[in-house]
Amino acid sequence: MHRNACLLLLSVVLLESAVGLRAAEPILAPGAKPVMLQETGAGEGPAWHPELGLLTSGEGNINRRDRDGKMSIYREQAGSNGLMFDREGRLIICEPVLRRVTRLDKNGVLTVLADRFEGKRFNQPNDVTLDSRGRIYFSDPRYGDRSGMELLDKQGRTVEGVYRIDLDGRVTRIIEHEADRPNGLVVTHDDKFLFVADNNNDTAGGARKLWRFDLKADGSVDHASRKLIHDWGTTRGPDGMKLDALGRLFVAGGLNKPNPPFETADKPTAGVYVFSPEGQLLELIPIPRDETTNCAFGGDDLKTLFVTSGGTLWSIRLTTPGRPVFPK
Repeated sequence: MHRNACLLLLSVVLLESAVGLRAAEPILAPGAKPVMLQETGAGEGPAWHPELGLLTSGEGNINRRDRDGKMSIYREQAGSNGLMFDREGRLIICEPVLRRVTRLDKNGVLTVLADRFEGKRFNQPNDVTLDSRGRIYFSDPRYGDRSGMELLDKQGRTVEGVYRIDLDGRVTRIIEHEADRPNGLVVTHDDKFLFVADNNNDTAGGARKLWRFDLKADGSVDHASRKLIHDWGTTRGPDGMKLDALGRLFVAGGLNKPNPPFETADKPTAGVYVFSPEGQLLELIPIPRDETTNCAFGGDDLKTLFVTSGGTLWSIRLTTPGRPVFPK
């Protein structure tokens, strides 16, 4: 083998070994255990802001837990679910009640980013992620009452899809039926992959799976690239998710006790599942409250993982910081 080729091969092996070692680094800080911070007001959508503290969706509002732990209502009757700050510190909000995605500027001005696709109202915008260019991706499932669904495919079937909002405001559907009922989602730091939580938890035999798609430079996905990362079987499936600085995936999901008739597994599985960048399950961080819905990195060092579960809020210390879009 040519000397340059040997050097290149050695470099690749060393790089892969380094990535593997980093992914295998301890996840929890020494002695760390989940701590309940509050009993109410944290149903979903945690998002950390270095000045505001933590925002959550709960009881119809966007709630604030400031840096000193004081709770207040940040935006009343927001009807929100997924929350995320963009690179300018503006709050992107999924509003399933009003069936839209909005942006709340620092001065309090609310802008509707998307409320229709091809003239039809969305189902229930649920969760949101951004890529490095600032393009917004959101999931649009329909839970509960399925009447009033307007989005149909060419065969007349209802669509629960994933959409992208470009910088010019154009909305594109990038996943139509490749996921049964998309929920949480995240774009990797290098814009290479899109992970999608497929959580059809109120249908017998519905998907409770985590998928990975190759993400193209134009923000579309390669549908043929769909890869199954994990299957939760007959328990509650995956929900919200975030990435740490090593590219490890933290996914909320599971249940501690059966919820028949659709979620029947009797083994406690609720918590935050941690996967390597390649999709290997590394650890389950148990949360003793159903249902574990989402998580977010926060604190000054971004090494505190905040977890929403059944309206309660939990925290646990980690060894590695998160890598949110904001703060940088």
